[in-house]
Amino acid sequence: MLWLGCSTLFAAPQLPAQAAAGDLIFRQGTESVSQLVRAVDRGEFSHVGLLVAQPGAPGQWQVLHATPSEKPGQPDAVVLDSLDFYLAPQRSRSYQLYRVQASDQARQQAVDWALAQQGRAFDLLDSGHGVYCTTLAWQAWQQAGVPLDAAFTEVTLPLLNGRYLLPSGLLRAPQLQPLTPLLSVAPAP
Repeated sequence: MLWLGCSTLFAAPQLPAQAAAGDLIFRQGTESVSQLVRAVDRGEFSHVGLLVAQPGAPGQWQVLHATPSEKPGQPDAVVLDSLDFYLAPQRSRSYQLYRVQASDQARQQAVDWALAQQGRAFDLLDSGHGVYCTTLAWQAWQQAGVPLDAAFTEVTLPLLNGRYLLPSGLLRAPQLQPLTPLLSVAPAP
């Protein structure tokens, strides 16, 4: 399948056969907020989402993630996008898939809880009312009884003050194992 958007031809990514619902897909984004996250985090990635199986389409994946709007008219919120959209070159330079070590039952619980968060506001400043990408993933697994031993970082910036779960802090959780190497996103030849 090819995706056409913003005059760029994009070959849909193929995830490994062992990919499962609830696995985490990290990306290095292209937006200015992605550059800010990477500058503060000093890590490879700026964003993360949970894999969700596309109903009635085995091997076809969607990504549930908390994000500033990436589509006209869409609010800053928890959204469900196709894998193609999530990894399109307009939004992603590279990505890597990580397995969360958990039972099938816990996976389903994590995904179900996360899906119920669709429409919840994206908010870096008030996570009591909103959520951001890493906290969505972390909370989903907490709700499923699989606490991810992630490392929160104290951030002191004019508009961001407090403890934040940055992508590299989530990646420190020993419950995560890479399923793919770091893969580049590039337009099809």
